[in-house]
Amino acid sequence: MLPIEIKEVLFKQCNAFVNQRLQTVEAIIASNQKALQSETKSSAGDKHETGRAMLQLEMEKAGQQLLSIMQMTETLTRIDVSKINKIAHLGTVICTEKGNYFLAVSVGKIHHNNKDYFAVSAASPIGKLLLGKQKNDTVFFNGAQISIIDVF
Repeated sequence: MLPIEIKEVLFKQCNAFVNQRLQTVEAIIASNQKALQSETKSSAGDKHETGRAMLQLEMEKAGQQLLSIMQMTETLTRIDVSKINKIAHLGTVICTEKGNYFLAVSVGKIHHNNKDYFAVSAASPIGKLLLGKQKNDTVFFNGAQISIIDVF
């Protein structure tokens, strides 16, 4: 498989992951909004207030997740997988002796064509180390030396 085809597949997997998370968080927000609207004042008083407070906390948590997803979406819009570069940057695949990485958004392991690729954010610890590197460079991560075999 050609490097550009690999990048396209990895990019699509990242996009699908972000879209799935977006749908999940939007469903949680809609459910919580419906629950907040249907909460009626009961004779229990404190129980009602506790329920509303818990829903409010869930809404705040979902809001933070939504913000994170929007940032991931924005990062994905800056990736052009149609170009092959020999220096690691956003949208680049870096093959090392310890594993293969796709600098994009933090998705985790993507299995494709009998190989594992780790979609990582450029802001992650390994992402920061890989940025700007090229074939035959070496990085040190978690006490281990990692040689870069290829960058595309």
